[in-house]
Amino acid sequence: FARLQERAIEFGDRLKHFAGPCQTGSVRWLEVGAQLRLVESPLDIAQAVQSKVLGSTPEGAKTWVFTSATLGDDDKLSWFTQPCGLTGAQILRVGSPFDYAVQAAVYVPQDFPKPGEPSHMVRVAESAAIWARRLGGRTMVLTTTLRALRGIADALRESFKDSGELEVLAQGDLPKRVLIERFRRGSDAGEVGCILVASASFWEGFDVPGDALQAVVIDKLPFPPPNDPVVEARGQRLEAQGRSSFNDYFLPEAAVSLKQGAGRLIRRESDRGALVVCDNRLVSTGYGRRLLANLPPMQRVQTLPELLHALAGLTKTDTNAC
Repeated sequence: FARLQERAIEFGDRLKHFAGPCQTGSVRWLEVGAQLRLVESPLDIAQAVQSKVLGSTPEGAKTWVFTSATLGDDDKLSWFTQPCGLTGAQILRVGSPFDYAVQAAVYVPQDFPKPGEPSHMVRVAESAAIWARRLGGRTMVLTTTLRALRGIADALRESFKDSGELEVLAQGDLPKRVLIERFRRGSDAGEVGCILVASASFWEGFDVPGDALQAVVIDKLPFPPPNDPVVEARGQRLEAQGRSSFNDYFLPEAAVSLKQGAGRLIRRESDRGALVVCDNRLVSTGYGRRLLANLPPMQRVQTLPELLHALAGLTKTDTNAC
């Protein structure tokens, strides 16, 4: 009963908080489903970083090193430093140990439907099936939405139905750890090769070095969802400041996400592979070319025959060298 009283008091305090005005620099929304949830989120974490991480007084100040392969697409790493309030941070950018021009190729199909068209998802699945067959699996398809994940996975399963050629793995079917372990095994131990379709957390933190993964297919440019409450509020705040929400928020977010997705391909100095981005905007628009310039300096493959030739070369790779 004492614990129930504590929870009731805590719940009452939260209701009082939501009855008042939203805090400056935060956004509120309702989530309606099996339960009704009232959510309030800050638009950045600068205050929390200052008070809980760096120390609010000179006496409590600490030294921190933040490091990652994807902290931003400009010299100031603004994508990371601005939301964290790290205006006085010292920035050091270090080159990659990988020879991307030799180890990897990037291909952007020119004849695909536009990403918003229903036929785009079908075309991604059909093409990924062809490329995965060339490699005997060893292919991961990264999607920007759960709808695309389900649609592409279902289409791939239909392509390989009863053929015994490849096993189609999809995020959500099994725990992430189990999916990764199965994908790493590939065609070893008498099993068939794999093609993995995933979204969300698989864009980062997915580490499969060697020849178990040699093709990464991205369905479209990973812009933040505009109907997300935090995304919408951040865009409105920038517009109110006279800035461009597209150039100053949506584009940097997409640049980092795209680089994270591409980073699944080359994990060590002996890896080789191909990246396919099924979105022509990457080469046909000014902002797309900005995103392309922020990818690792991979060899550009211009035509489908060139891509197929590159994939054929991967299947001849000496596995002892990988």
